[in-house]
Amino acid sequence: MRRVYYNKLVRDRIPEKIDAKEEAYEVREIADTAEYQQELLKKVKEEASALAHVTDRFEFLAEYADLMVVLDALTAHMEFSEADIKTALSENVEKKGLYKKRLFLHWSEDSTYKSNETPQGF
Repeated sequence: MRRVYYNKLVRDRIPEKIDAKEEAYEVREIADTAEYQQELLKKVKEEASALAHVTDRFEFLAEYADLMVVLDALTAHMEFSEADIKTALSENVEKKGLYKKRLFLHWSEDSTYKSNETPQGF
């Protein structure tokens, strides 16, 4: 039988699902906390990318739930409390606002702004 190599963090019930199909697999527990955190961060990117490609409301909810499970695991791992998260959200909204006005920025001459976005042109 052909092997598919995933090399990624998976949810706790994945081995059960593979066992149910009577297929072979190899899994290991991540003991190193730094590696676990890094794998969770990779998972955030994977799940956010999947969310960005949904085509209907049902898919959106499924992918949103996947992303939230990863974010919950990451914040628990980093030992943030619900209060920490609520405070960060509140401060973020106070500083940057929401998306209610649906503003689309075409360009700006603000040379001091630092973004984690890929520039779309010059």
